[in-house]
Amino acid sequence: MLKTIQLTDAETSKLHEDYLHLHQSPELSMQEHNTAAFIEASLSEIGIEHFRCGSTGVVATLRNGEGPVVAFRADSDGLPIQEATNVDYASTARGTLADGTDVPVMHGCGHDTHVASALAAARILVRNTDAWHGTVIFIFQPGEETSAGAAAMVADGLWDKVPHPQVVLGQHVFPFASGNICVTPESAMAMADSLEVTLYGKQAHGSQPQDSIDPIVLGANIITRLQTITSRELSPLDSAVVTCGSFHAGLKENIIPDTAVFTLNIRTLTESVRAQVLSAVSRIINAEAAASNAPEPRITELYTFPRLFNDPQHTEALVSVFGEEFGAENIRLVPPAMGSEDFGALGDAINVPSVFWMFGGASPEDPAPAVNHSPFFLPEYRGALNTGVRAAVAGMLHYLGR
Repeated sequence: MLKTIQLTDAETSKLHEDYLHLHQSPELSMQEHNTAAFIEASLSEIGIEHFRCGSTGVVATLRNGEGPVVAFRADSDGLPIQEATNVDYASTARGTLADGTDVPVMHGCGHDTHVASALAAARILVRNTDAWHGTVIFIFQPGEETSAGAAAMVADGLWDKVPHPQVVLGQHVFPFASGNICVTPESAMAMADSLEVTLYGKQAHGSQPQDSIDPIVLGANIITRLQTITSRELSPLDSAVVTCGSFHAGLKENIIPDTAVFTLNIRTLTESVRAQVLSAVSRIINAEAAASNAPEPRITELYTFPRLFNDPQHTEALVSVFGEEFGAENIRLVPPAMGSEDFGALGDAINVPSVFWMFGGASPEDPAPAVNHSPFFLPEYRGALNTGVRAAVAGMLHYLGR
């Protein structure tokens, strides 16, 4: 097994510099204009051909003679969170949501480590062309947090512009100790469906409920009954989550309103369970409305995340690779996560296998590191980046090494 080629001191310094810049300069999903320009400038400095794809995505093609083709994805967007880490390089950036709301922005999910690690991996490969052969497609993807980025890149002709890879690789930082890798064979992360439901009623004075059709009572009944999908309609061996994340109705305590709006987030691991749950959600919403003598509700899809399926054979091979790189005791096979990722859409678009893994970003001395999407989320970047770069290069060299 070919061990990871190590970063030079100058490359390590540049890696840390890249990370600190990216951490201080996050941008919201599909608004990563400055981030894309930074990636392009870095690729030009490294000497790798590249092009824009999917608006704020960047694709780089690194060729080194005949041989296998491997794609490696790093996502680049930040989140609307006020960073509360109090480090001297904390983000003070702000952005504007689609509805015009001004919000703070931070890299609350570690995508800054992903981009910095991928750029460092590219530097290693360019400096050591005698150790590998073939082609690497680096995919710097925008909009992962909204599930818009992978789809945008595919729709913009990503796979018409680069050679098709034999495998698509990707990774994500997580708050466990650096130097560790977690992998899930087969269904690795959940599909997600987010819905907005508008209920229609009949407005009346709060003292005259007999003249109303109360959308708040209707909504309460719907939300309560939706929880019976997972407890009474699915097999206990099937995994699903149905969450109501918001409910808005009315303006005053003595007025029964004419509408109510709530949002749902649904997580499933298989297409069959997804279809069953979505069908049950629609059935319950419409049946409860009919039971309340209310007009038919409106159900609007906000966004959807695809499956993330790790090819079993490729996953098994990479588990062995990571075991040799980091030590077998630092590699864990873990159950599926109910969080979601749009990474799987890249390989699925051309029917190519994928493998996605988690790498540790926390200090081994930290007993309770903050979780992703927390305002306190902060990888110990030296250890996190070292792990991310080594995992990325080891994964690619498994296919490309001489």
